[in-house]
Amino acid sequence: MPLSEHEQRILAELEESLVREDPRFAERVRSRTVYRHAGRQCKWSALTFVVGLAVLVAFYSHSVLAGLAGVGIMFGSAVVFERNLRRLGKAGWHDLSARHRHEGEQPAGLEHAVHGTREWLRTHLFRREH
Repeated sequence: MPLSEHEQRILAELEESLVREDPRFAERVRSRTVYRHAGRQCKWSALTFVVGLAVLVAFYSHSVLAGLAGVGIMFGSAVVFERNLRRLGKAGWHDLSARHRHEGEQPAGLEHAVHGTREWLRTHLFRREH
């Protein structure tokens, strides 16, 4: 539902006063999104999963309880990863991967890695001979 002109004017005045009062906070709010937070949480949960796997591999032969603790760490981090991945969704993934890309430029960062891998698989594994 679009905002009325009066609501838009009030919102613009609030934004201007925020920029005047605390420009650093206004810039942080403008530059950060829910997607970036969820992406950061996914990175940390992936790292925690690897730590849990290391605990499992390193200590399972010495203590079953330590191995189970590693499994618990892995499970918890997988749940956090899944929840944040859902929060990201397709639009959030695109926002993270194409953050500073302009029209006509080659993909950079994460998008380049995914796109490059996809193209390599298409050319090398799914060759169509005529």
